[in-house]
Amino acid sequence: MNHWITEYVRAQKSALDSIPTDAVARLIETLRAALKEDRQIFVFGNGGSAANASHFATDLGKGASDKVGKPFRVLSLNDNVSWMTAIGNDYAYEDVFLRQLQNYGRRGDVALSLSVSGNSPNCVKALEWAKANGLRTAALVGAKRGRMAEIAEQVIVIADTHYGRVEDAQMGVCHLLCYAFMENPEWAG
Repeated sequence: MNHWITEYVRAQKSALDSIPTDAVARLIETLRAALKEDRQIFVFGNGGSAANASHFATDLGKGASDKVGKPFRVLSLNDNVSWMTAIGNDYAYEDVFLRQLQNYGRRGDVALSLSVSGNSPNCVKALEWAKANGLRTAALVGAKRGRMAEIAEQVIVIADTHYGRVEDAQMGVCHLLCYAFMENPEWAG
């Protein structure tokens, strides 16, 4: 077991080392512009990525907003169970994010999706709509990249395919996106 743990930690460090800092810096700038322009930021994913999306929305919406003194208008599309189940039941599960974006999304807003495979049909469909309707699009994906990496204007790829390691590294990216403002609040304005 000790050998397995050591190897897992080694692989996790490698996944973290693969975070493309220039791409993260560009996404921080996109969030900074959204804050200045009072744009909405939508974030969404499935499974562990859904949990990361909710965590990110909390950190940006509460933690970063508190530090910069102006609210980030951020919403995790994973956090309205009633709406998601109604959409899934009455239309299709692949529409659960798309239909929410159709209600809320406006040109210039930001759609950020997280997926290890990059091929989650509901994330792909939402990003396609977002891009076609003038939203800024970003995807955090694993090494397989998938369709989301082809659609999104900004892509952050974690160089691993292991779900746990990629989701951990993606949460690291989410923390970078939030703590850039929390630890440098004067820069945000």
